[in-house]
Amino acid sequence: MAHDRFEFEMPAPCDVVFDAFHYHQWRARWDSLVSQTNVLGGAPCPSVGAISENTGSGWMRKLSMKTRFVSYARPRIAAATMVGDSFPFLRWSASMQHREKNEEKSIMIYTYTFETYGKSLRWIIEPIVKCVFDWQTRRRFERLKNYLALNKADIKQWQCSRRSESENQ
Repeated sequence: MAHDRFEFEMPAPCDVVFDAFHYHQWRARWDSLVSQTNVLGGAPCPSVGAISENTGSGWMRKLSMKTRFVSYARPRIAAATMVGDSFPFLRWSASMQHREKNEEKSIMIYTYTFETYGKSLRWIIEPIVKCVFDWQTRRRFERLKNYLALNKADIKQWQCSRRSESENQ
């Protein structure tokens, strides 16, 4: 079983980072790992029990994974586990925790665990998959960091408009 934990300093507060990842309208603009992502049922973001469908991007376009959210407490934590099959993964789960560093920065902690198919060859397949997964994870969250550095004001403005809309209803 492969397991790892990464910490990324993000140039935005927790709520902005959380929304940039989980609201699909923002995620589609920066996420290098997926070409398409949506919550079954049409919600704009996940919730506990929600299933999201994620299609790979680039050379991983054929990879598709459905995940069920087992935790979703904006803006602090979200965790999901794989539903069904998604080669090369037999099992997969991940969590994202956020903590404030100061008013304009936060720390995002990404933890994952997975197991690959091929019990007899897992000893050789899993380290290769882990190496690629780790590389993609670093690349992916570097893109999020760069996106936030340039666009956090847009996300904050969107958050304010959403708050205003819900107060007026």
